[in-house]
Amino acid sequence: MRAIWKGAINFGLVNIPVRLYAATEKEGLDFHLLSAKDHSRIRYKRVSEATGKEVPADQIIKGYELESGEYITITDEELQDASPEKSSSIDIQEFVDEKEISTLFFERPYYLEPDKSAGKPYLLLRDALSKSGKVGIAQFVLRNREHLCALKPQSEVLVLNAMRFPDEIRNPVDLKIPSENKATTKEVDLALRLIEDMTGKFEPEKYKDTFAEDVKKMIEAKAKGETIKAPARPETTGKVVDLMAALQESLKKPKRRAA
Repeated sequence: MRAIWKGAINFGLVNIPVRLYAATEKEGLDFHLLSAKDHSRIRYKRVSEATGKEVPADQIIKGYELESGEYITITDEELQDASPEKSSSIDIQEFVDEKEISTLFFERPYYLEPDKSAGKPYLLLRDALSKSGKVGIAQFVLRNREHLCALKPQSEVLVLNAMRFPDEIRNPVDLKIPSENKATTKEVDLALRLIEDMTGKFEPEKYKDTFAEDVKKMIEAKAKGETIKAPARPETTGKVVDLMAALQESLKKPKRRAA
């Protein structure tokens, strides 16, 4: 893995030099865009509005548009110099119970690795967080964008979860959520029985990207010249169902398991 950020965690007066690594990677199928006429590859180019010509990457700079329509150009160095402490440090501001944080706030996880000289304070923070059951809340800048973040131990590693700021989360007030037609006590009891019947231990290795596998099979079949016959699509007509009957029938079926 390649570090994408280097800096330090500030925990009170304790300074812990660390490197940041992406904890996830996207897998799946990569599709190219092709011309429908001759299947030639379609590529995107960075073109100047003034000349219509392509501009080399090393000649492209950042600019902020003013109300007048003029642009103020900004370099990466100037962005870092705007708030150097946030560009090079993760300052823990407080500790909170993780259960207090809505999952809406979590954006992306990263691994934190200590420098060779920072092993002891790194392990101190990791073990203290583990014993306290708390997560450390901090702010830092990554790729010219400030993030709220939560630090927590995950097995032997300290994980930094990049988070969204409150103003990035939409208010669901405009959604049409019914306030009436509440389920009856019997329906709730059946739903609880169904939840209990389907309850198991979370084992992520049980879950696979079956959609990508199905698409691969379809591509292989097309490559062989086979005729593709799609299975029937499930109905999504929004018909009103008899909840009691649906719940009772669900309880008769074998326990559902991950694909």
